[in-house]
Amino acid sequence: MYLKFELYILLVALAVGPATLFANEAPDQDLNRRRTDAGARFYVAADAAAHGNGTESEPFQNLTQARDGIRAARKSGSLKPDQTVTVQIGPGVYRLSSTFQLTAEDGGTTEAPVIYQAIEPGSVRIRGSEALPPATFVPVSDEAIRSRLDDSVRDKILVCDISSVVPAAFPSWKVSFRGVPSAPWLYVNHHPKPIARWPNLDTPEQGWAGFSKAIDTGLADPKSPDPTRRKARGGSFEFNDPRPARWNLDEGVWLEGYWTHDWYDEVIRVESYDAANKVIKLAAAHNYGIMAGTWGSAERRFFAFNTLDELDAPGEWYLDRTAEKLYYYPEADFADASIELATLNQPLIKIDDAKHLKFRGLAFEYGHGDGILMKRTEAIEVAGCVIANIARGGISIDGTENIVRSCDLYNLGTGGISLRGGDRLSLEPAANQAINNHIHHYGLFQRSYAPGIGAHGCGQVVVNNCIHDAPHNAIQYSGNEHRFLRNEIYRVVMETGDSGAFYTGRDWTSQGNLLRHNYIHDLGSGDSTHVNTMGVYLDDCDSGDTIEGNLFFRAGRAIMIGGGRDNRVLNNLVIDCPIGMHLDSRGMTWKQWNSPTDTSWQLERKANEMNYQEPPWSDRYPNLAVIMDDSPKEPLHNEFQRNVFVDCAKQVWNLDTNAKKVLDKLLVRDNAAVNTRGSDGIAMTGEIEGFTNVTGTNEEPIEIGFQSDAPTTLTPIIDARVRDAVPSFEPIPFETIGLTRDSYRHSIK
Repeated sequence: MYLKFELYILLVALAVGPATLFANEAPDQDLNRRRTDAGARFYVAADAAAHGNGTESEPFQNLTQARDGIRAARKSGSLKPDQTVTVQIGPGVYRLSSTFQLTAEDGGTTEAPVIYQAIEPGSVRIRGSEALPPATFVPVSDEAIRSRLDDSVRDKILVCDISSVVPAAFPSWKVSFRGVPSAPWLYVNHHPKPIARWPNLDTPEQGWAGFSKAIDTGLADPKSPDPTRRKARGGSFEFNDPRPARWNLDEGVWLEGYWTHDWYDEVIRVESYDAANKVIKLAAAHNYGIMAGTWGSAERRFFAFNTLDELDAPGEWYLDRTAEKLYYYPEADFADASIELATLNQPLIKIDDAKHLKFRGLAFEYGHGDGILMKRTEAIEVAGCVIANIARGGISIDGTENIVRSCDLYNLGTGGISLRGGDRLSLEPAANQAINNHIHHYGLFQRSYAPGIGAHGCGQVVVNNCIHDAPHNAIQYSGNEHRFLRNEIYRVVMETGDSGAFYTGRDWTSQGNLLRHNYIHDLGSGDSTHVNTMGVYLDDCDSGDTIEGNLFFRAGRAIMIGGGRDNRVLNNLVIDCPIGMHLDSRGMTWKQWNSPTDTSWQLERKANEMNYQEPPWSDRYPNLAVIMDDSPKEPLHNEFQRNVFVDCAKQVWNLDTNAKKVLDKLLVRDNAAVNTRGSDGIAMTGEIEGFTNVTGTNEEPIEIGFQSDAPTTLTPIIDARVRDAVPSFEPIPFETIGLTRDSYRHSIK
C-alpha cells in the first residue's frame, strides 16, 4: 500500500507542476511511426477482403478478427509474451452489431502493451449504428398519418421504412424511467435530433411548460382512510393549456419533468387527461411526489415528447415502433445529410480484468449504450480519441492506474468520464487519471447527476480538463484523496437548482480531496437574482476538503459549505458572484443528520464503516477520529484564509445564525472584500473579523479583472491596493488552466 501511495503522490506532484510537464508525458506517442524488432503488428482495413491474415497486404476486416488473431498467435507461440502488439487500423467506418469485448487474455504488460491505434488519427470510426441514406426517406402518403400532422408541415414530413435495416423489433418505452429511453435514437449530420415534442426547443421558455397546482402528489399516506392512497401512485396536476387534448394517449405520450426538485428529473407516461377540469394524471409514481417536498411549492416544469402529434419542427423525428416507420422533418440540405440510427444498446467497447491496453486516435460513435466500459482494469490508456453521440456515458472506469488523455467527449446522454477504484478502507489510491479532455454537451437524457467527470473511491486525478454546456454538475465526487487541478468549467448547471459545478455531499468521511487552480465561470444561474447555483458545493455536512487557488467568475454562490467540518478555503479569487461564500450549521438544526431511518444521513455509521478511529484513518484525519467527542453537529475546524471577494452583489459571506455563533472557533483571517468602484448594491463585510474592506471610486477604480494577450490567454490583474490588504495572497497560475497542446491535442478550440 505505502509504495503505491508514494507513487500516487509523485503522480500528483507532477500534476501540480507546469501543465506542459504533465500533459506532454506521453510514452510511446509515436508508435504509429516507430517499429521495433521485438514488436508485432496486425493490420485492419474497412475494405478488406474476407479471410485476411492481419498482414499489411491481407488485413483483417474488423477489430474482432484482430483480437482473435492476437489470441491465436499467442496460443501458437508465434507471438511471444514480451512482444509489443500494435493493431494498425485503417481509415473507415467499422460497424458493431454487438459489443467489442476484451478480457484478461487480450492485455499486455508494462514493457509490452497491446495497442489499438488509427493509422491516420481521427479517421477510424467505430459505430453502433445503421446508416440511413437520405434517398430512403419519402413523402408521407398515408392519410391516417397525414391527418395527425399540422397543415403547415404535412407536406414536409418524410418517412423511412426501417424494417429491412433493423429487422428486430424495438422495445417499448417503460412507463417511467430516469435517463435513457429505449433504443434507437436518430443522429443527423453528427448531432442527436429531438424526438417529436412540445413545447419546441425554440420557445421563449426554452422548451418547457409549467404548472403551479398539484391535484394529487402521488405520495403514499399510510394514515389515509382511502386504501388506494396508502401506497405511492401516479400523481396529477392542473394544467391550464388545451394542448394535451390533441395527444393520442393510447399510443403513449411521455413527460419529462422536474416534478418537485430542480435537481431530479424523471420521465413518466401520461395516464389520462381530463379536458373539462384540465388535469393531467401520470401513470407512475414519482420518487418525491408532484409539487411536494423541500422545493415543491415553486412552479414546476415539464415537456411532452415521443408523440407523432407533435412532429412539427425541423429536426424532429418520431418512430412508429409497431410499423417500424421513422418519420422525420428534415432540415436544409437533407439530400446530402449523414443519417445514423443508433441501435446498439450495449457498450461499444467492454474491457474486463485486462491490463496494459492502449487505444489511440479512434472515434467511438453512435451507440445507445456506453462508449467504453472498463471493469477491474489496470493501466488501460485511451488517448486522442473521440467519444461522441452516445446515449449513455462516454467512458466508465473501475480499476487502477488507467488514464483518459486528450480525448473529446460530447453529445452524451448521461455523463462524460467516470473514475472509480482504490481502497478507501486502507486509503490506497487508484491513481486513475482524466487529463486534458474536452467534455461538453452531456446530460442530454439524464439531466441531473450525470456529471462531466465523476470521481469515486480513493485517489483519482482530474487535471487540465475543459467541461461545459450541461444542465447539471461538471464534476461530482465522493471518497478520498482525489485531486482536481487546473480544470476550466463553464456553462454548467444550466437548468437545475440547488446544485454546483463541483458537487459532493452528505459524508463526514469524504476527506482529503483537493480542488486547486480551477477556473469556474459563467454558470447557468450565476447572476445577482439567482443564488441557488454554486461553483463548489460541499453539501449536507461534507467534510475535509481543500478549496485553494481557484478563480470564480459569475459563478452564482461561489463556495458553499453546507454544515461540514475541516474544510479549508484558501487563496481563492471570487469575482462578480452574488454570494461569495456560504457556511451554515445544518448539522445542528436538521434532525436527520444521524438519522436511524434515512441511510443516506447516517454520518456516524459511514465513519464506523471506514474504521475512522484506527490507522490509517486516525493518522490521516485526526479531527475526524475524535469527532464524536468534539460537538459533532457543529461546523468546526473550517479555515477561511487569503481569499479575495470582488463586487459581490448580495453577500460576501452568507452565514446562518448558528454558524455566526461558532465563528470564534474557526480560523478566519487575511481575507478581503472589494468594491471596485464604490458602487451601491455591492456587499462588504465590516462586521466579520478576518476581512479587510477595500473600496475604489469611479475615478480610481480597483483593477481586478483580466488582461488578454491572445484569444486563449487570460491573465488575472490584482490591484496593488488589494495586494496591500492581503499581502499573503498568491498569484493563480491562470495560464496553466484548461486544455493544453500535446502529442494528441494539437490545437485548442
